[in-house]
Amino acid sequence: MGSIQRFEDIKAWQKARELVNEIYKSTSTGLFAKDFGLRDQIRRASVSVMLNIAEGFARKTNKEFARFLVQAHGSCAEVQSALYIALDQGYITKDKFSGLYDRADEISKMLTSFGRYLIKTQ
Repeated sequence: MGSIQRFEDIKAWQKARELVNEIYKSTSTGLFAKDFGLRDQIRRASVSVMLNIAEGFARKTNKEFARFLVQAHGSCAEVQSALYIALDQGYITKDKFSGLYDRADEISKMLTSFGRYLIKTQ
C-alpha cells in the first residue's frame, strides 16, 4: 500500500473526518437538531465513510480495501441524498448544502480513484 502506514495517512479519510465534523455542526442547531431521524441518519452515513476507509485499510489486501472503499463511496451518496432532504425542509441554506455536497463529492471521487488504483496494483 505504498507510503501509507496508517489509515490516518489517507487523504480521503482526512477529508471524511472534516465532513463528519461539518455534518455534526450543521445538525446540532435549529430544526435540523429536532429531526432526530434525518439528523441521526446523515450523521451515521458520514461516519460510515470514515469507518469504512479505516476498516478497509486494516484488511491488508488491496481487494478487500477496494471493496470497503466502494462501501464508503455509497455512504457519500447517502450523505448527499440526505442533504437534499435537509435543504428541502429548510434545515440548511443553499450555500451550506452546496459546501457539504461538494465535500462529499470530492471524497467520492477520491475513493473511486483510489479503489481503481488498488485493483490495478493487485
